[in-house]
Amino acid sequence: MAEFPELLSHDEMKQHQIPLPYRDRCAKLLVPLNKCRKEGWYMPWNCEHERHEYEACQYKDFKRRVKELEEIKKQRDESN
Repeated sequence: MAEFPELLSHDEMKQHQIPLPYRDRCAKLLVPLNKCRKEGWYMPWNCEHERHEYEACQYKDFKRRVKELEEIKKQRDESN
């Protein structure tokens, strides 16, 4: 996965019943993961591939946000 998946629209998130805290850049990966979880009775050994893709996306998004924050702090320090 090179980049983030395309964003889901608000209506699509609502249709798939994605909770508000999980409506982020990785929400499109959460849809097949939740479907797999429901079909597999939430067994931890099911859906490993889907879970790995979702968690990798979450990590990449976290790293992106940290990098943005560092850039903002750097700009703030340079202006002072």
